[in-house]
Amino acid sequence: MKISVKAIPNSKTEEVVKEGDRFLVRVKESAKEGRANRAVVRLLAEHFKVAQGSIIIVSGLKNKNKIVDILR
Repeated sequence: MKISVKAIPNSKTEEVVKEGDRFLVRVKESAKEGRANRAVVRLLAEHFKVAQGSIIIVSGLKNKNKIVDILR
């Protein structure tokens, strides 16, 4: 299943919110050295109740807007 994600780094809270046809993922980590991407994967794994290895960022590694593939 592919989903559209908007990542918001440096947030005070961590959460996953469905916003229209995409997911808004707020993470506390900064965008440096891929920390925010790892936090996005961790939060999405918790939200969808899958292993972190089942979540792949297909595009947008250096962008706030991402396409994420969730393998079930």
